[in-house]
Amino acid sequence: MGTRATDGSAGDADYGTIGASYAGYRQPDPRIAAVITEALGDSRTVLNLGAGAGSYEPADREVTAVEPSAKMRSQRPEHLPRAVDATAEKLPFADGTFDAAMTTFSVHQWRDPDAGLREMRRVTRGPVVILTCDPTLVGQFWLTDYAPEVTATEARRYPSFETLAGALGGRTRSTGVPIPLDCTDGFHEAYYGRPEMLLDAQARLACSAWSFVADEVRERFVRELASDLDCGAWDEKHGQLRTRPEYEGSLVLVVSEP
Repeated sequence: MGTRATDGSAGDADYGTIGASYAGYRQPDPRIAAVITEALGDSRTVLNLGAGAGSYEPADREVTAVEPSAKMRSQRPEHLPRAVDATAEKLPFADGTFDAAMTTFSVHQWRDPDAGLREMRRVTRGPVVILTCDPTLVGQFWLTDYAPEVTATEARRYPSFETLAGALGGRTRSTGVPIPLDCTDGFHEAYYGRPEMLLDAQARLACSAWSFVADEVRERFVRELASDLDCGAWDEKHGQLRTRPEYEGSLVLVVSEP
């Protein structure tokens, strides 16, 4: 599985370094949460793997959260259950322990996604629900105009649908998830109509792909996007996005039934 970071982060990103502002910028969006809750069906016991600060954990279920990063576990609010310190690739649960399992914006960060997905299926009797991004669509977002290194990093990290389905087995489907204009979960495409938000260094820090690119890329991005916003070039090309109620980008919900 590789060496875990100082704070316990077990994937390719060190949340001891980049996770300090995560909870403030990655608030679960209720419309996306509703899609996840529907996919969980009538399950009562739910595993939330790579649970982070607790985004999208359903309040009406018995949730067991797993999160290897101490920085992320420390940001979980008091009303949520304490998270188990474990990794996706080696879950400390018996076969078929949970009615359902979920993971949101996490599987692409695991050191061995195939092993983690097989573990999810092993401990789950019912649906496995994954909120992720389609790597074939990531590069179509306007961010590519300014920081192609960042979207290329994301596309490289997100597993394909074929990879997810192959590791999970059973019957697997993928459905696009519309992103609302006022989305409260600050992943890149959530700012499709609010480009100014990505000039905020803390907002970028809450998107792990930025931690894999050089300082020069971040500096160029800020300089060029700020300039295009000032002169109107961004709005000339993308301004219609400012009033589009929803954006259909790379966000998908993958659901696997045994």
